[in-house]
Amino acid sequence: MLNKKLIVANWKMNPESVTDAISLAKETEKGIPKSLKAEVVIAPPFPFLAAAKKVIKRAELGAQDDFWEFKGARTGEVSPTMLKNSGVKYVIVGHSERRALGETDEMINKKIEATLKAGLKPILCVGEPSERGLTRTLRGFTRNYEMAKNYIRNQLEKDLKNISNLKRRTSNIIVAYEPIWAIGTGKPDKPEDSLEMIRFIKGILSSKFGVRSSIVLYGGSVNSQNARSFLQYKEIDGALVGGASLNAKEFSKIVVIVNNANAVK
Repeated sequence: MLNKKLIVANWKMNPESVTDAISLAKETEKGIPKSLKAEVVIAPPFPFLAAAKKVIKRAELGAQDDFWEFKGARTGEVSPTMLKNSGVKYVIVGHSERRALGETDEMINKKIEATLKAGLKPILCVGEPSERGLTRTLRGFTRNYEMAKNYIRNQLEKDLKNISNLKRRTSNIIVAYEPIWAIGTGKPDKPEDSLEMIRFIKGILSSKFGVRSSIVLYGGSVNSQNARSFLQYKEIDGALVGGASLNAKEFSKIVVIVNNANAVK
C-alpha cells in the first residue's frame, strides 16, 4: 500500500511531436517539488515513453494502455513486458475512452492479469455514464447513487474476476473512479459525492476481493482550483489528471496541492 497520495498525469493523445513531449516532460519535472511527499506518475503516448524516461527523475513513468499477451502476431499492440523493459511502472487500464472504442470488461480483465504478471501496477478506471449516475429533476440533475453503485459494482466484478492472488497484490492494483460525464467537460463531480463512491469502491474491493488496503483515485476534470476539495479527504488517495496535465504550470500547482494534502493525511 502507498503511504502517500498518488497523482497521475494522463497526456492522452498529446502532444504531436517528440520535441514537444520532451519540452512538456522537462517543464513538468521542474514543477515537482524536490521534497516530494506524494508520488507522481507521467503517462505519455507510447512513442514518447523513451524520451520522457530520459527526462523525468522525480516522477515514475506510466503507460496509457497495454495488451494481455506478451508476444506474438498482434499487430499494433504493446505488451506489458515491452512496457516494463521501457521503464514503465504503472499502466492505465480500462479508461472510459478505451471502453468507448469497444474495449470490454472481459478484455480489461485479461489486461489486468497480464499487467500484474509482468510486475507492473495497473490503474483500473471505472465510472458511470450520466444515464446511470444522474437523474433529471425540476431543479436540474441529482445524483442517483443506487444506479451508479450498481454500475460500478458490475464493472469491478467483471474487471477483477478470477485475478490470481489479488489479496496478495494489494499494493499493486489501483482503481481510479472517473464518472464519465465529468471527464473533459470542465464539470467535476461534487467532492462529497465522489467520496461516497470511493468509499463504496473500497468496500467492494474489501468484501468481494479481500483487498483490505485499497488505493482509489478521483479523476474527471481535476484542476488546481478543485484538487484540494477532493484531496482533503483521507479516503481519496490521489488524482488522475487529464487535460490539466498538458499545462506544466497548472499540473505543478496540482502536485503541490497533492503534496500538501499528503502531509496532513
